[in-house]
Formats: sequence, C-alpha cells, structure tokens
Amino acid sequence: MSKQIRLGILTPSSNTALEPLTFQIISSLPNVSVHFSRFPVTKISLSPEGLAQFDHSVIIQAAQLLAHAEVDMIGWSGTAAGWMGFESDEKLCEAITKATGIPTTTSVLALNKALKIFKIKKLGLVTPYLDDVQERIVKNYNNYGVEVTSETERHLRVAKNTDVAQIGEDALEKMVADVVEGGAEAVSTFCTNMIAAHKVELWETKYGVPVLDTVTTVTWDMLRQCEVDTKAIKGWGRIFQEA
Repeated sequence: MSKQIRLGILTPSSNTALEPLTFQIISSLPNVSVHFSRFPVTKISLSPEGLAQFDHSVIIQAAQLLAHAEVDMIGWSGTAAGWMGFESDEKLCEAITKATGIPTTTSVLALNKALKIFKIKKLGLVTPYLDDVQERIVKNYNNYGVEVTSETERHLRVAKNTDVAQIGEDALEKMVADVVEGGAEAVSTFCTNMIAAHKVELWETKYGVPVLDTVTTVTWDMLRQCEVDTKAIKGWGRIFQEA
C-alpha cells in the first residue's frame, strides 16, 4: 500500500481559484491529500498596506496550523516574491521549516526551478497586476537571468484580488497568444487567483511552448519533494511529464 502523503498549502484569504484547481490537479493520485490554511490578503499593490499582508510572521502562524495536521510538505501558493524579491520566499521557507520542522516551497521558487529544467531564457509573463507591480516582477526576472521584455509581458491592472478570479478565458487566451508571438520560450500565468491551470495543456499544444501556471508549479514541486511520481497527472501540462 502506498504511503499517504499530505500536502499543506498556504492560501491568500481572498483567493477562490487555487483550492479547486489544486484538488483537480491531484485527483488522479489516490495516496495524496491536500489541506489549506489562509491568511489575510485582499489587494495586490506596492502600498505599505499591500506589502504588509505578506509579513512572514502572519504566514508562519498559518503554516503552524497546517503542521497540526502533520502534513509532509508545506507550499505557499502565491506569487508575492515576484515583486518582493525571490530571496523573500527563500527566507520564508527557512522560517516556516524552522518553526514547524516541515520542508517548504513556494509557487515562485518552484517556477524558477522549472525554468532551469526547461532551460528557459526568455519568459512570457501573464499577470493581472498593476503597472508598478508588473514592473517589479519584470525587473526581478531580468536580474535573475530570465529575459522578460515589453513583447513578452502582458498584465491587466487589477488590484482587488476577488476581481482577479473573474478574469475570463478570452482575456487569458489573448495574453498568452501575445507573449508567444513576442518570442517567449515559455509562458507563466503568474497569479494563483487566475483560473488558468486547466488551460495549460491546450495552450502548450496550440503554441508549442511550456506553460507554467503558478498553482501548478507549487503543487508539482511539493509532489516532487515528497517523491511522488507526477507522470500519473495527465492533462495539466508538460511540467508533470517532463520536469
């Protein structure tokens, strides 16, 4: 009998997309269950209030609740490190593991692992975010050695997180098409409240490049670190079959 694996996922309080998507992604793995803990996030901005939502002490409290369930792995299913700096997620993971004894990863750190595996040098960045938030993310990836240009980024200037989940498939389709046309070697749908993960395989087939959704990346990395064979996950993208 396969060992039962429990995944613990940290969730922004206003996010309505990532939980059902994550359940669907792991549905073909009978020995894996997923459990969630929330902390307050309502608006994405670079204001002091917007940045304070991601204070590590608050996130650690939510992680400690997941530890009560004796989860095997903790994942932060969120993209704040995109604008706050990748090192912020590295420090968060260290702090959570120190507080709980449980290994931890994040959507962004997992995405960056996947970019290395697929040898991506030019990324298509599709987000719902405000101009200044997007500029920070673009700058951080360019500094990281992954090029994002005006031709390979698209964003929708949405701040309220509940509005992000209302973004329709037509808008997402256009943004993905635009960044591929702009020369992207891979696309990231970079926000865990965009309902995009279920479209990944269709886009990969249509455009011929990996599509790395941030709900998907953290789930993939958690399973990988728990030594779960991800090839059993069909229909959710090349990351589960090739990375």
